[in-house]
Amino acid sequence: MSQTPPRLHTSRDDLDRIEQRIAELDDEARVRVTLDTGARIDGVVSARPTLEVFRDADGSEGHNARLRLDDLAAPDVPHFLWVGEIVGIERLIES
Repeated sequence: MSQTPPRLHTSRDDLDRIEQRIAELDDEARVRVTLDTGARIDGVVSARPTLEVFRDADGSEGHNARLRLDDLAAPDVPHFLWVGEIVGIERLIES
């Protein structure tokens, strides 16, 4: 994806946190993600995201990962989220 994340992560702690979040996002998992804004989104993971390298407008390099989450209530509505902005992931039980 060619978009630039709102925040590039460079510290080992931040990268470890992003990698831990990625490990929780299995393909086709039904999850509720909580963003750093407090927003919560329920959906199905389209595919496990991967940690990628990005450059900002100044040429500084950092990392983040992009998640496609298909909305549970409206599966044809995808949400594209930056994993670095996710502060919580909860597995949802299928009903």
